[in-house]
Amino acid sequence: MSSQTTIAKLPVAAAIVALAGLADSVYLTVHHYTAEPVPCSILEGCEQVLNSQWSEFAGIPLAAFGAAAYFVAFSLALLTVFGDSRTWRIYGVQSTIMAAFSGWLIYVQAALIGAFCQFCLLSAVSSILLFIIFVASIFTSSALPEPEPDFESETDAEAV
Repeated sequence: MSSQTTIAKLPVAAAIVALAGLADSVYLTVHHYTAEPVPCSILEGCEQVLNSQWSEFAGIPLAAFGAAAYFVAFSLALLTVFGDSRTWRIYGVQSTIMAAFSGWLIYVQAALIGAFCQFCLLSAVSSILLFIIFVASIFTSSALPEPEPDFESETDAEAV
């Protein structure tokens, strides 16, 4: 099997994790706009976290920003799966920002709010997993598709 037909395993894993994060973020966004309480079965404090002053930015729930970020991560991973390995570097930047922001939000829950939301923690785990997948790809170059040759530059070189 040639490297061009091999499925890139880490970008596939990243796309799956990003979809899980997207589902979680959309769930929280819908609950925010419908004002329905979020059932907390594992941890107490979901409503305290989701109704805190840190749960929105400019009137938009952070979960909506999270949904957008997960959609971008999913799209970049999927583009990589289908052969555009250049998008993997952008995915790396995206996953780094997401993991760092998730770390800050965990701090906010622990130190400033004093409560945890299980759905928020699930999102943080998803973001951190996306970052770990990217870091793993740095050490496992065979997990990514080979870059496609740039035919324009070869044609231009032959014309000269």
